[in-house]
Amino acid sequence: MTQELSKTYRPEETENKIYQFWLKTGFFNPDKLKTSKKKSYSIVIPPPNVTGELHMGHAMNATIQDILIRRKRMQGIKTVWIPGTDHAGIATQNVVEKNLRKEGLSRFDLGKEKFVERIWQWREKYGSIILNQFKKIGASCDWSRTRFTMDKDYVKAVETAFLHYYKKGWIYRGERVISWCPRCKTSLSDLEIEYQEEKGKLWHLKYPLKDKGFIVVATTRPETMLGDTAVAVNPKDKRYKDIIGKTVVLPIQNREIPIVADRLVDMDFGTGAVKVTPSHDITDWEIKERNNLKSIKIIDENGKMTNESGICQGLDPYQCREKVIEILQNENLIEKIEEFNHSLPYCYRCHSIIEPIASKQWFLKMDVLSKAAIQAIKSGKVKFIPKRFEKIYFDWLKNIKDWCISRQIWWGHKIPLPEETDVLDTWFSSALWPFAVFGWPKKNKDFDKFYPTSVLSTARDIINLWVARMIFSSLEFTKKIPFQTIYIHPTVLTKEGKRMSKSLGTGIDPINLIEKYGADATRFGISWQLTGGQDVRFTEDNIVMGKKFCNKIWNASRFVMMQIGKKPIPDIKKFKALTEADKKIIKSLQKTTKAIDKALDEFQFGKATHIIYDFFWKDFCDVYIEKSKSQKNRKNTQKILLYVLSNSLKLLHPFTPFITEQIYQTLPVKNKKKCLMIEEWPK
Repeated sequence: MTQELSKTYRPEETENKIYQFWLKTGFFNPDKLKTSKKKSYSIVIPPPNVTGELHMGHAMNATIQDILIRRKRMQGIKTVWIPGTDHAGIATQNVVEKNLRKEGLSRFDLGKEKFVERIWQWREKYGSIILNQFKKIGASCDWSRTRFTMDKDYVKAVETAFLHYYKKGWIYRGERVISWCPRCKTSLSDLEIEYQEEKGKLWHLKYPLKDKGFIVVATTRPETMLGDTAVAVNPKDKRYKDIIGKTVVLPIQNREIPIVADRLVDMDFGTGAVKVTPSHDITDWEIKERNNLKSIKIIDENGKMTNESGICQGLDPYQCREKVIEILQNENLIEKIEEFNHSLPYCYRCHSIIEPIASKQWFLKMDVLSKAAIQAIKSGKVKFIPKRFEKIYFDWLKNIKDWCISRQIWWGHKIPLPEETDVLDTWFSSALWPFAVFGWPKKNKDFDKFYPTSVLSTARDIINLWVARMIFSSLEFTKKIPFQTIYIHPTVLTKEGKRMSKSLGTGIDPINLIEKYGADATRFGISWQLTGGQDVRFTEDNIVMGKKFCNKIWNASRFVMMQIGKKPIPDIKKFKALTEADKKIIKSLQKTTKAIDKALDEFQFGKATHIIYDFFWKDFCDVYIEKSKSQKNRKNTQKILLYVLSNSLKLLHPFTPFITEQIYQTLPVKNKKKCLMIEEWPK
């Protein structure tokens, strides 16, 4: 595809053409390349939801991974980047249900079988949108190895994992308080809940002692008192030491309940005495277990009050609250009401308020698995970059509870036991991703060659949801770590430091940036900002800078080509550094190459970007190209110009792959490779 460079670089005319050229070569597939080194390098993409579209976080992570992959490929290492998507149980079901509502239907109108068929149809039509958008940004994934978490082989891997745990006695069915979404009608992981700070009230309620007097309890949810089975105080709290073991008469319900002592009670919260509603509070459930209390369920899976609530049966919790407060006020049982800010839990998908409800679910024991995951990091077999993120990982694993792995939705991996209708938590299947994509539980060439993987690049908000679970799953099923390095990339915020969100109107569509400035400018502007901070306040100014830099690369390359002409030069390495300018540019190139290698080895992407920018713009363009115009030994200068340009394109390629490939195709160099993507990385 060799051709002359046009006067100006137009990414909209070039990028798709270049990407199709890469696909045609097949060089994203390591099997198509003869590599000089025996070792391999592999990355598995954090699988985006099948419902997803590219956002700035995806664009950043795709850029990071592609920089790593392209450099390793050019270093002659057998390199693979595995793409794929996650079936995203709740998210996908919600999307299809929304579409059904437009037709005046619900999933119950269709029935389970027809509804799942409808999801598969939706997936076939829309499920690859995000992967095609990854191509727009230049991701050099091996698309022939694309995986989906509901593929037949992947389903087999999930079943194998479940039955392995089940036979060991680590998976069990039991009742406890879980987070329940009344809208989605399913259990959720505690890690899948979004908390919002809201203004509320703290009610101080008077519970009559059976003998005489009152004990005052403080609560943010007075409606749940209808299910109270005890009042609890801290055993160290001297205020209540004389009434522990006594009985109170629960207002409205007129039920006698005990006063118990438990270490979980916070003496500094409210009055230091709390109502215990075991069926609707995780902490209260623990208090119930230790003190042998009853459990009464007063809110059902539809978010309505049960017959156990008595006077409030059929109401929603907020209607019940109003009724309870009215009765307590009439009976003079409210001591005081305080303004109180507290965090309310919302479903991360439909944004309905979560109800803690006692429910029978499937759980995975975490004691042995969590210890293995902790040891993997402590031993240094797996390392976090930056290291500070170890703390999030350790804090969660050291205080971990058994994992609720069952969900009551229709789309997902069915629990492989007779008569069971629940599906598995999406994170259970995605925890197998780094080895299931290579064919596990079967052994094959890919598994032997590319597993364990080399690097995982991901966001900090799924360290516990996904990263920790992949580590203990891999150790349990393969006896190997899943990856050697975990790079936690920054979170992309708005210029003002706000969270990017399409629903809030603060999101930025990277596809729009690509269409406006080009993929290379977008990639360069993104990597420019990766300077080690925990957050990136995104500004389009850096993309504009990337666009200007691409124009500089283009114009400098055109100048060099005009000096040389079309006749191919046989060996550009055979030149002499005759002048001080020659010596200086060669030395600067060597220094730059070394500095970029060091920066990328240390995952300092922003630093590497700044280094290549400074070298190319300042040292090469502003100094050497200007001085070359007055050099006497024209042929030698031409060779040096071409040598430095050729190596600059190689160094730039991981950051700006499209423009560098286009220029490379026009270089008048004999015996060059078919494409820059497989050229030898500068040494």
